[in-house]
Amino acid sequence: MIDKMFSLQGRAALVTGGSKGLGKAMARGFSAAGADVLISSRHQAELEHTAAEISKETGGRVAWAVTDQTQRGEADKLVKTAVEKFGRLDILVNNAGSNSPQVIDEITDESWDRIVELNLSSCMALSRAAVPHMKQHGWGRIIHISSIMGLASKSGRDSYSATKAALIGLARAMALDLGRHGITVNCIAPGPFLTDLPGKMLSAEEKKGFADRTAVGRWGEPNELAGPALLLASDAGSYITGTCVVVDGGTLCSTF
Repeated sequence: MIDKMFSLQGRAALVTGGSKGLGKAMARGFSAAGADVLISSRHQAELEHTAAEISKETGGRVAWAVTDQTQRGEADKLVKTAVEKFGRLDILVNNAGSNSPQVIDEITDESWDRIVELNLSSCMALSRAAVPHMKQHGWGRIIHISSIMGLASKSGRDSYSATKAALIGLARAMALDLGRHGITVNCIAPGPFLTDLPGKMLSAEEKKGFADRTAVGRWGEPNELAGPALLLASDAGSYITGTCVVVDGGTLCSTF
C-alpha cells in the first residue's frame, strides 16, 4: 500500500535545472520511483551526462532538452518536447533559477528583469503550458522550488527574495485554480543545500555561518530533497496543495 502511494509508475515528469544539484537529485528520485523524466538546462554536456547516469542507476527512461528559461517562448517548446517523448506530462518541477546579489540601490534593470524572468515568469509560462495536458488526465503535480529566502532574507538578496516569495503566492493561487481538476500545486523552500550556486557565491566564512544557523549544524545534501519532492509528486501527497514545505535543517527555527 505504502509503496503504491509513492510510486510514479506510468507518470512523466519534467524537471528544469535538472542537470545538477537539487534538480538532479529530484530527477533521480522520480526515476527511481518509476517515472519517465525529462531534464532541462542550458548545458548539453551536463544534461547528457546526468541523463545517462540516472538511467544507468535506475533503469528508467531519462531524456534531456537544452533550454534557456529566460526566453519566454522556450516554455511551450519544452512542454511539447516532454509530451512528444513520453506521450503525457504529469509532473512539473520548476527548479531552474539563479541569484544576482545586489542591494536595492545597486539593482540594474537588466539584472532585475533577468532574475524575475528566470525565477518567476518562466515558472508561470511552463505551468501555463503544462496544465492543459494534466487536465486531460485529471491528475497533475506542479512543484515550484522557492527558498527560505522567500520567507526570510539576507542583505543583497532583494531580487532573489522577491521572486522566491512570489512563487509561494503563485502556488496558492494556482492551487485554487486547479484543485478541482485533480492537480496539486505546492512550493518547496530549501534552506542551505551546498550546490554549485552557493558554493560559488559564498566565502568559507559565510558557508560556516549558514551551517551554524541550522538546527542540525550542517548543510543539506541534494539527495535530502528527493524525499519531500517525491511526497508532493506522488499520490502520497494528494491532499497537500497550496502550501510551502520548508526543508531547511531547522534554519528558520532560530531568531538570533
